[in-house]
Amino acid sequence: MNGQLRANIKPGLTVLIVLKQDQRTGKLTKGIVKDILTKSPTHPHGIKVRLTDGQVGRVKEIVLE
Repeated sequence: MNGQLRANIKPGLTVLIVLKQDQRTGKLTKGIVKDILTKSPTHPHGIKVRLTDGQVGRVKEIVLE
């Protein structure tokens, strides 16, 4: 699922995010959403979230389990 729509993302979901320092390489980090940081309904680079471990990045993919 696409990470550009805020409506698709809820706390507790498992997602793949790209961290700020990984934007050049595109390395993805898997984690569980704690907070949604982007206020607008969409964002072209992905909705910014905070994971339960404190890492912040933009959602690239929602993991459906």
